[in-house]
Amino acid sequence: MQGIWLTEKQNENVAIQYRVTKVLHEETTPFQELKIVDTTAFGRILVLDGAFQTTVKDEFVYHEMISLVALNSHPNPKRVLVVGGGDGGAIREIVKHPSVEKATLVEIDGRVIELCKQYLPEISVALNSHPKVEVLVEDGIKHIAEKENYYDVVVVDSTDPVGPAVGLFAADFYRAIHRALTKDGIFVAQTESPYFNQDLIKRVFDDVKGIFPITKLFLAYIPTYPSGMWSFTLGSKVYDPEQVDLGKIPHLDTRYYTPEIHRACFVLPRFVQELVK
Repeated sequence: MQGIWLTEKQNENVAIQYRVTKVLHEETTPFQELKIVDTTAFGRILVLDGAFQTTVKDEFVYHEMISLVALNSHPNPKRVLVVGGGDGGAIREIVKHPSVEKATLVEIDGRVIELCKQYLPEISVALNSHPKVEVLVEDGIKHIAEKENYYDVVVVDSTDPVGPAVGLFAADFYRAIHRALTKDGIFVAQTESPYFNQDLIKRVFDDVKGIFPITKLFLAYIPTYPSGMWSFTLGSKVYDPEQVDLGKIPHLDTRYYTPEIHRACFVLPRFVQELVK
């Protein structure tokens, strides 16, 4: 914290600052430094280890895109897992889908869940006794390793690839996800900024492509995140997300995602195409 400004250092040459009106909560959990602050521009923000995770103003973009693109690429997603995502935003979007019977959240840091329920209720709303939702406070890597042919969709809603999230960006983890998925399962992970994290995107895409027969990168635009352009990597055993019949996508209460966005998000600028050739 620097006076009335909160700073996220992206690298040695770039930092992003937000004017803070109030620090609502601050603590060091067993896993990370956690802050929840109120800001002038984006309202309440969850900050983990100095990195902005979600804001009440633009969170809907990230949470709709990390959830609904994969869900609507599968014809009948019944069992869905979110690894990470303790703020509850991805779960909130998943339970909207009419085919989903059970949505399991596995978050290693229980304090994230507890504090998001307290300070970010509009994001965490589905974590409060929703009939479709199961919340487990445990290691997502271990949970995945213990499952086989179980989940239709796995969403890896991780923090940046540092600290407790490092293992969520590893090829061994993607292989374990492949085993945990049903025979026609799909998984998706957030894979950072095409401007600032090109090496990470290349590595993850190559790892996933070596495991899943269909691998696609797609984009969304989230002002809070460094550069505003954010990438997601999707691995599918059977279904090509670009071949979805848009007329069969269920009508959901969304603010960013639409059937047309579903198709358009896979249209990549040339410099991003070059990252995943």
